[in-house]
Amino acid sequence: MIGWIILVVVVVILLIVWAIYNGLVRLKNQIENAWAQIDVQLKRRNDLIPNLIETVKGYAKHEKTVFEEITKARTAMMSANTPAQKAKASNALSNTLKSLFAVAENYPTLKANENFMQLQEELSGTENKIAYSRQNYNDMVMLFNMRIQMFPSNMVASMMSYTKKDMFKAEESEKANVKVQF
Repeated sequence: MIGWIILVVVVVILLIVWAIYNGLVRLKNQIENAWAQIDVQLKRRNDLIPNLIETVKGYAKHEKTVFEEITKARTAMMSANTPAQKAKASNALSNTLKSLFAVAENYPTLKANENFMQLQEELSGTENKIAYSRQNYNDMVMLFNMRIQMFPSNMVASMMSYTKKDMFKAEESEKANVKVQF
């Protein structure tokens, strides 16, 4: 009788460890998928930028520094490897794109250009998808980080050498209050 009780307890413990293990693997894979979704949107944005720049260049030939800054930011984005590097490069690229759209405001014929309007709309949609993808990534990372810290899954996580994942974070400059002046 005692042998059966021990056997049942061992089987129950193994089932719990198995379920925890599978849950951690599932979350790890969801994080990798969420990161891949961010990467897809960042690539899409990088592919749209040269077309947007070429459209604006025809109208604003003397705005060379804006184009150079965007090109540098885009190059940094494409050479970034880690999530932290990509987040920093992505934020820098977003900031330089804001200056490009500010330049476009000075050219009414450009703002009315169908190609420019379509590219701006696509870029805006892509930025929204990037924001959503980042939020999804952070949600998955939060769940994973909680699981590897909570008992009993923390014991299984430590056996698998799982460590906390980093979340996407806004740069300090992006947290500053926006000043609106009329």
